[in-house]
Amino acid sequence: MTADEHGLFPGKHFISTALEALETKTAMSGELARRYLQRAGMAGILIGLFYGTYFAVLAAFTSIDVGAGTLQPLGRIAGALAFGWALVFIYYTKSELLTSNMMIVSIGAYHGRTTWGKAVRLLGLCYVGNLLGGLFVALLVRFSTLVDGVALDVMLASVEHKLDYVASGPAGWVDLLVRAVLCNFMINMAMLLVYNGLIKDDLTKSLAMIVSVFIFAFLGLEHSVANTVLFSIVGLKEGIDVGLAAGNVGIALVGNFLGGGVLIGLYYAYVNDDSQYLRTRPPADG
Repeated sequence: MTADEHGLFPGKHFISTALEALETKTAMSGELARRYLQRAGMAGILIGLFYGTYFAVLAAFTSIDVGAGTLQPLGRIAGALAFGWALVFIYYTKSELLTSNMMIVSIGAYHGRTTWGKAVRLLGLCYVGNLLGGLFVALLVRFSTLVDGVALDVMLASVEHKLDYVASGPAGWVDLLVRAVLCNFMINMAMLLVYNGLIKDDLTKSLAMIVSVFIFAFLGLEHSVANTVLFSIVGLKEGIDVGLAAGNVGIALVGNFLGGGVLIGLYYAYVNDDSQYLRTRPPADG
């Protein structure tokens, strides 16, 4: 009986699926780099549209006066649920999102299917594509009235809060880092559920992705790509402190990699690695 049949390494299917995905991503980011950038650009566009929707929904509820206050708490719930669909759209359009790729390349590096140098190149190319997609949305917003009024005020307040993490010194940096770790932990936990072969139907896969993004949006966790897109929109619309914005994205990138690449990717690659078990187990009788 094999280790998998004993149930000792139940995540082997997840690992094999991630490695298959890595092969496709590595091939596209090499010989088909332009098309890979386009797939990453589409993810940036989707993030921009859905994140903009989050702020529009939040603004709509914030504008409702109920006497003792507003319905902003309900707006956060509704907005986070709407934003949750972004990951579903990215997954089913086969677009390329930096944060989920952090998990994929880490698993590949652990198993020797790629080098860390190639992994960094793939992630860098993916981030550039996500950025270009976000800039495209930011340009469209710049020359429209899509976020004028309360929605823009809510976005400006969010940007101010995010930049304050960097401006407030080490305590803010740590807070930002922790939020970034937890953000990509949740994103890649959803992708683990999608890839592990136990969930067969698309509805449950979609719900897993929606809930993971809902948690990150509702709790105010920090996503490097979403922040990049938000800073691009607000920067082109109203201006922004580029240094603080770059600092936020830099810390968020580190935290996102720790949450998705280390706590999910490397962790599950190790706990589902049966090579040492197979080398040391006693030979089967007969």
